[in-house]
Amino acid sequence: MNTKNLAFLAFPEMVELLISELAGRFGITRKPDERYGDLLYYENLELPAMPYWARTVMLDPVYIKFDSIGEAAGELKKIQRNWAPYQYTCFRRANLIQEKLPYINLKDRSFPVKIPDSPMGLYTLIDEHTMLASSKTTSTLPAGTLHFIEDHENPPSRAYLKIQESLTMANLLNGTELPHEGQKCFEAGACPGGWTWVLVGLGAKVHAVDRAPLADSLMNNPLVTFQAHDAFTLKPEELGPVDWVFSDVICYPERLFEWINKWLEYKPDLNMICTIKMQGEINWPLIQQFADIPGSRIVHLNYNKHELTWIHTH
Repeated sequence: MNTKNLAFLAFPEMVELLISELAGRFGITRKPDERYGDLLYYENLELPAMPYWARTVMLDPVYIKFDSIGEAAGELKKIQRNWAPYQYTCFRRANLIQEKLPYINLKDRSFPVKIPDSPMGLYTLIDEHTMLASSKTTSTLPAGTLHFIEDHENPPSRAYLKIQESLTMANLLNGTELPHEGQKCFEAGACPGGWTWVLVGLGAKVHAVDRAPLADSLMNNPLVTFQAHDAFTLKPEELGPVDWVFSDVICYPERLFEWINKWLEYKPDLNMICTIKMQGEINWPLIQQFADIPGSRIVHLNYNKHELTWIHTH
């Protein structure tokens, strides 16, 4: 395995989790060679995979010196078209450089959204005449960031943002179509209904299971069938054919792993999106077992907290 220079941009307020992951998952305990805000720069690093707690990774970072705003933008445009900024200092100067670059959408998005899969570079100003830039990164999202225009009135909880992002990522990573009219979804632990609200908004039917009822608007929605039960004790054959299975349940990752495998034994090509809720120290060998399930992707979402999202789609 070759060593190379890499720079990891942590999710906001999650630098310590990223550092912990590098140590616990990869055994990398040395300090970064440089730190620029939430951006950790390492020289001569050897990694078998990319860390989950980095929203994007600079795969070919280089330092660029410049005298003027126009020269900075010109140097970036010589390399490629699409560049997103990570700003932690020299904010006005960074904004002026970005204005001289070809347009990319840095605004909050409306769901559903289709994310282009074109290459996205990342740069950050270190001082007024130096920047760190990489044309190659691990995300086609600008600075690995996806935020939605929020609906503060209709969803029963803010958890709806998490499923909007996870469905968008399933489409971006695997080309998976969103749930739609004519499809049936099963949601475990659905109360108060943030995820169900998104799914019925897409036209899908939802079999929602929880011990507590959903918000009244969803309990009265003809697309929703509610069942008061412990969702993890229901057998797949009891529910009948479904197209999607969702879980944002607070449970130990070991129990979630067993439950997922029961569903995949029943239907190996099932679309599933589940939140892996961390309980204390992260069990990295167990997380690897999730990742090793054929057809799986694990991501940390912009709307995740101390948790990861497991995506299994076809």
